[in-house]
Amino acid sequence: MPANPFHLAWFLQGSSIQAWGEPWTGNIAQEWMTADMFLDLVRSMERACFDYILIEDSIYVGQNWQNSRDIFLKGGICVPRQEPSVVASIMAAATKRLGIVPTLSTFAYHPYLTARIVSSLDQISGGRAGWNMVTGSSDLSAQNFGMDKLPEHDQRYVMAEEYIDIVKGLWGSWEPGAILDDRENGILIDPAKVHTIDYKGQYYASRGPLNSGPCPQGQPVIAQAGGSKSGRKIAATHADTIVAAPNGVANMKQYRDDIRAQMAAMGRDPDSCKILFLLSPVVAETEEQAKWAAEQRRVQAAANLDARMARFGWSTNLDLSDLDLDTPVSELVLTTNGHQSSLSQFLTRAGDKPLRQAMVDHVSVGYCVDMVGTPDSVASQMDEVMQEVGGDGFLLVLSDVSRRSVATIMDGLVPVLQRRGLTRRAYAHEQLRDNLLEF
Repeated sequence: MPANPFHLAWFLQGSSIQAWGEPWTGNIAQEWMTADMFLDLVRSMERACFDYILIEDSIYVGQNWQNSRDIFLKGGICVPRQEPSVVASIMAAATKRLGIVPTLSTFAYHPYLTARIVSSLDQISGGRAGWNMVTGSSDLSAQNFGMDKLPEHDQRYVMAEEYIDIVKGLWGSWEPGAILDDRENGILIDPAKVHTIDYKGQYYASRGPLNSGPCPQGQPVIAQAGGSKSGRKIAATHADTIVAAPNGVANMKQYRDDIRAQMAAMGRDPDSCKILFLLSPVVAETEEQAKWAAEQRRVQAAANLDARMARFGWSTNLDLSDLDLDTPVSELVLTTNGHQSSLSQFLTRAGDKPLRQAMVDHVSVGYCVDMVGTPDSVASQMDEVMQEVGGDGFLLVLSDVSRRSVATIMDGLVPVLQRRGLTRRAYAHEQLRDNLLEF
């Protein structure tokens, strides 16, 4: 029996320059600063009827390898990155149905500013905006905003509860029907339907109302990556779609069951939130070509181990440059105030492997599960995983966003999924929330 239809979205890691150094990327070192590659990507996604694109972000240049920025700058590791709300705006202008979800971090944007940016994006896109809520993971980013360091991990989520309450309150500060457009009496807006929120918390405050006006969706979609215990709780409380990265089908199912149980306990309908699992498939014309491409990932990981470890350290807020690569990971003492779930997953996968081997294996995997093969075989694998997990779909992420790599998904894999009835062939709705709730 085939699985029920599932959702597809795209996780854009940073800017288009992440494809620099990969084959078939053309003159990307000059082209990345233009809008063309972004627009090619989202137009392809819309043809393939994806739900949304999530624009990842960070607000710093890495320095957590030998306490230097050199390896990050020379290799273009997570830099340069452009302001996601600007990129989101041009994507919205180039599409008609695709959801656009920029990342806006709670430590860098005041909640009023986040509410205003996302409501504006919702308006200009006709109800297709979302907000990827993150609390930050690096002290280097905090220092760009005048702080010595980020608050402790769990404390950031306590603060985020206030933050989200303000954002949602501001989105709700305009009642439905507030825009009267009553020309006969000269009244554009009904004052009785626009309200202050007068929120004064321990960490944030805002008076309101939002001056940008009402959102077409009422409340734009909230996305969140809930991996840690604190992250899962806030995701279950507020998220409409969740970025999930547990390793292996059993852990994927356990994660989804846990989030849905938490939602039910809070009185939320678990089906109102779509959990999308990160997936980096290797798709090629033949099985042999796909296996070769997958092996090249491992070869490149081993050949560029310093860069790979620096990239891992960038995401976990760790400098691993002084560690002995032959030491079993189980003997290392690694803790972080950054992405705790990322570190935890690495430690679990690594076990007693030497650090060198564990890192090669870690950066070579397809995130939640490995999927390698032809469009037909990868489609079958995706179907099987969704049957075992129970839903709701996949958030695709590629190691590069070259036009060739994107084509393997949009023109190779997706048509097979559509023919099998596993993903949509056409959008049923104009707004992002409605498309997420379609199935």
